[in-house]
Amino acid sequence: MSMSAALQPGAGPIRASEYLAASRGTLLWGRLPCAADRAVLEIDPGTDVTIDTISHEGVLEDQGRDPAAFFAAHGVDRDFVLEDAIALAASDYARSASDGPHVVTGPIAVRGAKPGDLLKMTVLETSPRVPYGVISNRHGKGALVGEMPQGAADVSVFAELQHTLEGTAFGTLPLVPGGERSVRFPLNPFLGIMGVAVAGDERPHSVPPGPHGGNIDINLLTVGSSLYLPVQVPGALAYVGDPHFAQGDGEVALTAMEASLRVTIRFELVDQTDARREFGELAGPLAQTSEFLVPTGMDRDLDVAVQNCVRAALGLLEARYGMDRALAYAYLSAATDFNISQVVDIVKGVHARVRVSDFEGVGLRG
Repeated sequence: MSMSAALQPGAGPIRASEYLAASRGTLLWGRLPCAADRAVLEIDPGTDVTIDTISHEGVLEDQGRDPAAFFAAHGVDRDFVLEDAIALAASDYARSASDGPHVVTGPIAVRGAKPGDLLKMTVLETSPRVPYGVISNRHGKGALVGEMPQGAADVSVFAELQHTLEGTAFGTLPLVPGGERSVRFPLNPFLGIMGVAVAGDERPHSVPPGPHGGNIDINLLTVGSSLYLPVQVPGALAYVGDPHFAQGDGEVALTAMEASLRVTIRFELVDQTDARREFGELAGPLAQTSEFLVPTGMDRDLDVAVQNCVRAALGLLEARYGMDRALAYAYLSAATDFNISQVVDIVKGVHARVRVSDFEGVGLRG
């Protein structure tokens, strides 16, 4: 493993003037914020915040709820196990069997945010906190339930982060258990969970995504990309979590390369009038990269998720560019990829990649 030091709480580079550590008082574990939750930080729109996130892998009960011991079994020195992860696992945080696995940091209140607005969360920086991650096929989940894993034992695969001589980071795996780490794949760090609080006083489960965002697992949300979320409650009450070093579309085994990140996010507001003009009536999350507009569709049924994504893409093209619906449908069929975000989070996710360059000669409607 190649990394001089772990990014322990408060240590190492912190990009923004606002910093939110992952402490017992700033975390939720297995559930997501609702309107009844109090913000752990309040900011003005346009503020950058550096946030520490904790991966659930190595912390969960079925792994011993002892990350120091779990990672020591994979040869990780104690100095490279995160102190905030150890503290959370050792805490009296009450969890039930019905809770999800994910750890989220927040919520953050954005002054002036109100239902009808969009919260824009732009990823400015993602820094690995440790030089390793875990890829799991367990909990009776994945695309091949009953077929994988082979045998009775759950599988948690340890993956190392390494660097080329030029400094490029990549993940590594062996071909066979205990073998040389000869398989290398690129890293594209992103947050699997970015969201806003739901209305009411019941915290939603952390696994299924929804209109609030949450566990959307869209691997396009790397540095430079933004996520737009319909604000559900005053202040938005935003949060982040489920950090990944790398993920393939589909996330078929159950998890990505799960590993803790320090991220810097810019929080901005788009008021209701501008939001409708730019994106139409958003029923759920919409991502934006330098190349693509990325509407989403979600449902327990993958076919319905695809249909919802197509409808979202049609609505986007109609509202943003004034494109006739029949022509937009034809355009999407000829020019747009519809990707499976994930099939393992109860509610399945699909996202479309609408190339912004295709509309360079078209002004925004209105």
